[in-house]
Amino acid sequence: MEIKSINAETLQKMFIAGAKNLEAKKEWINELNVFPVPDGDTGTNMTMTIMSAAKEVGGLPAPDMETISKAISSGSLRGARGNSGVILSQLFRGFTREIKHYDEITVEVLTKACVRAVETAYKAVIKPKEGTILTVAKGMSDKACELLGESDDLVYVIDEIIKYGDDVLKRTPEMLPVLKQAGVVDSGGQGLMVVVKGAYDALLGKEIDYTLEGVVAPSVSIGNDDIPMDEADIKFGYCTEFIINLNEPMPEAEEASFKAFLESIGDSIVLVADDEIVKVHVHTNQPGEAFTKALTYGSLSRMKVDNMREEHHERLIKNAEKIAAQQKEEEEKKKAQEPKKDYGFIAVSVGDGLAEIFKGLNVDYIISGGQTMNPSTEDILNAIGEVNAQTIYILPNNKNIILAAQQAESLVEDKDVIVIPTKTIPQGIAAMIGFIPENSAEENREAMIDSMSYVKTGEVTYAVRDTVIDDKEIKEGNIMGIGDEGILAVGETVEDTTISMIQKMQDEESEIVSIYYGEEISAEEADTLSERISKELPDVEVEVYEGGQPIYYYVVSVE
Repeated sequence: MEIKSINAETLQKMFIAGAKNLEAKKEWINELNVFPVPDGDTGTNMTMTIMSAAKEVGGLPAPDMETISKAISSGSLRGARGNSGVILSQLFRGFTREIKHYDEITVEVLTKACVRAVETAYKAVIKPKEGTILTVAKGMSDKACELLGESDDLVYVIDEIIKYGDDVLKRTPEMLPVLKQAGVVDSGGQGLMVVVKGAYDALLGKEIDYTLEGVVAPSVSIGNDDIPMDEADIKFGYCTEFIINLNEPMPEAEEASFKAFLESIGDSIVLVADDEIVKVHVHTNQPGEAFTKALTYGSLSRMKVDNMREEHHERLIKNAEKIAAQQKEEEEKKKAQEPKKDYGFIAVSVGDGLAEIFKGLNVDYIISGGQTMNPSTEDILNAIGEVNAQTIYILPNNKNIILAAQQAESLVEDKDVIVIPTKTIPQGIAAMIGFIPENSAEENREAMIDSMSYVKTGEVTYAVRDTVIDDKEIKEGNIMGIGDEGILAVGETVEDTTISMIQKMQDEESEIVSIYYGEEISAEEADTLSERISKELPDVEVEVYEGGQPIYYYVVSVE
């Protein structure tokens, strides 16, 4: 078989096949996580990221290269979860930025796209680490460049790229000692190879189920025939259609706001947006209001207004004006009652107790997340939209969420978003305590980062498999105490392991040990632990709080 080009229809099948292959093997990829904690989720994060894009891609009825590129890029960007998911979304973003300029993908276009994908992904990571998904992607890109000019057969070229990618993946343990010690390859790199191999199978014509749950093909036409209606049920007199030529891409939150406005003045609404235009259909009694609102986003074209119920024209307009006036008055009252604050806070947390602690520190919005379900970029964007403040500080409280938060930060234009790179819950709490209302936004950013630097964090959980890490032999079911830099203690009981971990965390300058107990620990068990710590470490003050977090028996901070 020889294939010299890939069109948009084939690319659509290839992308969905790659996504479904990853979804089918996500648990296997989860098992490759170095730390044997019960929340190993690289496969889950990457799957949720790519499936967000796959649903958009699968909903395109007749894609061209530009529309499918937008669906892949925007879908994965907003659905990105965890570091692995964010990096995967950036690889897609770079790849589609190149291919969208062509009608078909040839070997030359593929090579350019691979190079741009790697460049984009590396730029998204402040300190790229070799031996990861980035290394595997770069290896495949380098192989594509090496093969350029050797053959114009995509089947041969992609097969060679995959072989080389597998070879680079096998060598990741030599680049990262922690992988070698655990006896695994990089999970993110493995996930990328699974996606590419699934896409390649589709190119070869292998039998694949392309159906996706929850996908509804969007209606891109906005003619009258697309809006079924009963004449007796018509409440709004004018069928209004137009296209907005956007001055700049419409953010998702603004798109939702515009749709809500249209719903306030009419019904039978169809709104289809991309980066350059928005197609609108609405039945309304006030087409002028629809046009006026639309002009705030750009210029209008293909404007069309039909009178559907001419005999009821005057009565319907008066009713609509009354409703619109009432809604406008209610909205103005609501806005007057909720003035925009100078600053607000968003924290990622899990567990009712921890959520209450953050709320007590004036956090406006809690995103339910953490280890077991990393929030997506879109989740964070939605949270930003809910906080009525000009400057918003985001506390990811997990190293695997920082990139998604930074990605959301780059997408917001109407508010000042500042990501404080907190990696743990205790760091997030310390950062909030370091905030001073009278200081400037930049002064507070520096103060919050400085405050979290004085906190050491320990987390106690159980091992889900046998492994060796940091020269410590770990058996499935062992209790582990994990510190900022690795595993500090391994034992048979929660209490003994926690004590051992804290002893290694504290030093001569330590003054306070804060214990946040999880959902599987009773208040009595936490108090018993506290008493034991006080006896063994008499120079420190011990504080106990109900955290309610899953998976981790205790989260501990030492200051």
